[in-house]
Amino acid sequence: MPTFWRLFKDLSRPLTTAEGLAVDDALPHAVEYHQSPPILHLYTFRPSAIVGKYQDIQAALRLDRCRDLGIEYNRRSTGGGTVIMGPEIVALGLGINADYPELPRGIGGLFETLSRVLKDALRVFNVQAQFRPKNDLEVNGKKIAGLSAAGETGKSLLFHTSLLVNFDIPLMLDIMNSPVIKLQDKGYNCFSQRMTTIYQETGRAVPVAQVVQAIQESFEEHFKVRFKDDVPDNWEQETIDRLIQERFTNPEWIFSHKHPRTRMGVGRVKTRGGLLEIYLTLAGGSIENVMITGDFFSTSADIARLENTLKWTSSRREKIEQNLAAVWHDDMIYGLDVGVLTDAILVAKENQVRL
Repeated sequence: MPTFWRLFKDLSRPLTTAEGLAVDDALPHAVEYHQSPPILHLYTFRPSAIVGKYQDIQAALRLDRCRDLGIEYNRRSTGGGTVIMGPEIVALGLGINADYPELPRGIGGLFETLSRVLKDALRVFNVQAQFRPKNDLEVNGKKIAGLSAAGETGKSLLFHTSLLVNFDIPLMLDIMNSPVIKLQDKGYNCFSQRMTTIYQETGRAVPVAQVVQAIQESFEEHFKVRFKDDVPDNWEQETIDRLIQERFTNPEWIFSHKHPRTRMGVGRVKTRGGLLEIYLTLAGGSIENVMITGDFFSTSADIARLENTLKWTSSRREKIEQNLAAVWHDDMIYGLDVGVLTDAILVAKENQVRL
C-alpha cells in the first residue's frame, strides 16, 4: 500500500508574499503539531523580492525602487540570501520531519538530497544540473535554483526552493543592493553570467505547470510516495492567518535584523557558509553588544545563544574562541566554525577601534 503525502498546489494565480510565505511556514507546524504527513507546496509569487531571515532588508534591497515599480518585498523564515520571485519562477515549500527515513541529518545532507529531486525534474526538459554547496543548483556553472531551510519547529523542517523557469535579470539589478565582496567572490561582472533559466537552457517557453508536474513526479519517485491533492484544513488555515498577521504583514518582522544605526564596528567576511556580517561595540576591552547577520543558515535560538555568549566577554581572540567553543555544536551556523566566526568578530573589533 503506497505512502501518501499531501500536496498543496495552486497555480490559479500568483500569490502575495504574505500568502505564500505564511502557507510555507505553516507546513512544519502541521507536521509537528497536527499529525500531518509531509506536505509539499508548489506555487508562484507575484513579482517580489524576499530576503533571508538574517538579512537586513534595507541593506539588501533598494526599497524605493521596489515601491516605484510595484514590487512586493518581505522576509522569509529560512536563511540564505535575497531571491527575486515572479509568475515564471516555481516556488516550493516542503514541511517534513527531520527524522524521515529518506533524509540525512544536517542541512548539508538535506540540501544534497532534495537537490537530487530537482535535478531529476530538470532532466525531463533535458537540462543537466549539479548541486553546488552551500545551496545552489547549477547548470554549467550558472545558478538555476536556490535552496534554503529552517528547523525552528521541534523536529520538523521547512525546505524552500525557487526554480527559475524564466527570469527578469534587469529587474533584479534595478532593485537589489549587492555587496561588492560577494560579487568579487563569485567571479563575475554581471548577473547574466551567473544565472540561467529553463527557457535559456531549452530555447523554448516551458509552461510553469509542466515544471511543477515534473517536480511532483520526481518527489514521488525519490521518496516512493504518492501525493494527495489537498488544501489546508481549519486548524492549518488558522495558523496561516495568524502567520500573515504576526509576520508577513507586520513591519516588525519585515524590517527586523536592521543594521544598527549607532556607531558600531562592522566585520563583513565572505565565508563558505555565506556572507557573514558582525556589528559590534566595545566597552573598554570587553564586547558590549554584538549582532550576527548575513545570508547564512542557522536558527534563531542558536544565533541568540551566540550573541548572548559574546556579550561582556573579553575581546581578545583566545577569550572569544573559548566562549564560542563552550556553546558551539556542529552546523550551528552551517558552513562555519569557531575560527571563522572569531575572525569576523575581530574585523568588527578593529573597525570599532578606528571609529
